[in-house]
Amino acid sequence: MKIIRYKDLSAQVRYAAEVDGEYREVEGDIFGTFTVGDDPADVTKLLAPVDPEIILCIGLNYKFHAEESGMPAPDFPVLFIKGSNALQNPGDPVEIPTFLASHKVDYECELAVVMGKACKNASEETALDYVLGYTCANDVSARDWQIEFGGGQWCRGKTFDTFAPMGPCLVTADEIGDPNSLAIKTILNGEAVQDWNTDDMIFSVRKLIAFLSGSTTLLPGTVILTGTPQGVGAARKPPLFLKAGDTVTIEIEKIGQLTNPVINEA
Repeated sequence: MKIIRYKDLSAQVRYAAEVDGEYREVEGDIFGTFTVGDDPADVTKLLAPVDPEIILCIGLNYKFHAEESGMPAPDFPVLFIKGSNALQNPGDPVEIPTFLASHKVDYECELAVVMGKACKNASEETALDYVLGYTCANDVSARDWQIEFGGGQWCRGKTFDTFAPMGPCLVTADEIGDPNSLAIKTILNGEAVQDWNTDDMIFSVRKLIAFLSGSTTLLPGTVILTGTPQGVGAARKPPLFLKAGDTVTIEIEKIGQLTNPVINEA
């Protein structure tokens, strides 16, 4: 099932599910019990498919990306966090910071995992039982603040406003099957700059959930960004960073395309 989050004609935030090629209103809680009605959704504004309280992000989780970054494959998942302020909707702009200026803003296509129920101390065998679904994400990264000015921590360069676009929809876990067998790519101004597969993850989605839920409760709606494959702008020669006027699209098999223009912060 494909689920979208949107604003209706009354500017109310609602969910809808795709049925026979059209989206119909959802009643209830998508993280609990819900039903899909007969009324078509009056979508006036498409929103990110969830509004998470926390976005857990994994760095260096693809073999060839670790190599292009000049770093060894980690022994444990590398965790950093994006704030909810970074969330951005499909079609809305990624803003290049100008007040706390960055001149090295990069793209990163990522598979996003949305937890459907509270999860603590999951095993790898049971990990996917807690997943509601998956969506596309762009882990936008200010490399200068991440690497040069961040004091060894990544969060400053990763959690500027608009630095976590997600969408266009949430696809429930039953339709995805194995999340580590999906084609994933970034298309920048019509050209594919990342084009790989989630089977290259160092730590599978199962392993990530088991690790992140260790002695830690993952609440319903928690989003996990699972890392990016090789081809990021910072590793190119010469480097390829985002600029105002660009259009960046994240495409993942079975989910769809997430597209955002790029502008300078006002």
